[in-house]
Amino acid sequence: MINGSHEELVVFRYRGKNLTADDVSFINEIIERDNSHGRSYIARQLCEAWQWRQPNGNFKEYAARDLLLRLEENDFILLPARKRPKNNNKIKSFDQIPLFLQKPLEGMVGDYSWPVLRELRGAETYLWDFIIHHYHYLGLPTLVGEHLKQVATIDGQIVACLGWASSAWKVRDRDSFIGWDQATRRQNLHLIANNVRFLIPEWVRIKHLASKVLSLSLSCLNERWLTHYGHGLALAETFVDNARFKGTCYRAANWVHVGQTSGSAKKGNVYRYHGQSKAIYLYPLHRNFRRLLCHDPR
Repeated sequence: MINGSHEELVVFRYRGKNLTADDVSFINEIIERDNSHGRSYIARQLCEAWQWRQPNGNFKEYAARDLLLRLEENDFILLPARKRPKNNNKIKSFDQIPLFLQKPLEGMVGDYSWPVLRELRGAETYLWDFIIHHYHYLGLPTLVGEHLKQVATIDGQIVACLGWASSAWKVRDRDSFIGWDQATRRQNLHLIANNVRFLIPEWVRIKHLASKVLSLSLSCLNERWLTHYGHGLALAETFVDNARFKGTCYRAANWVHVGQTSGSAKKGNVYRYHGQSKAIYLYPLHRNFRRLLCHDPR
């Protein structure tokens, strides 16, 4: 079974989990037994056998599918052929242009009515995707698992887009600031949310709007996460590209700068160095965030 005893030889590591030769043999047995049902079915069977669940009780199907791909890349298993073309290869065209105001807005945040924060779900997320795809320098992210898409409006006009998702797996300066060990991080990482996107459209130039919107989002973030995913949050994180931004709005919203990333990114099951270090900002969502994050429920 996954995370076997220390006496068993570890042959593969995935997201902090150690797989032994027996684990790989067990996966091959599932593949042979359920080969005709396809990859998604095999991933679900693996989750059920290992009781591999998210904090909200749902199976970690995405993680299981990714694990199977990594094992196949390293010649441990052979998966059945895909039943459908890989969806990730489809390039989103955004041919349909949604209706949204692009009226230039300038001045001070106090010159306007209070921003209203709204969460987009289902078909509504197309609007968020469209704006981020066209106007954010990093483009549209692939958000899987736990995530939220939010917009802030003033008098009905979108003035900001925010995206929250699961936290980064391993960040040296963040982990040092928290003070947890590897095992506890593995248990409690779901208590951190990552601000993966934050956009003020180029036609909106309202001073102090960014920090105001961040504060609005943070004030309800824990509640929304609890509603959708069955658990609260202890900390928020984000990474700021020093070459482009100074992190002014995060500091104004009381985020704490705790260090720099190493300049590496996770590709599949390995980290690859790209040399673009980013500033790490954290925002505690609970007064006892360290106690929550460093507590090992086992």
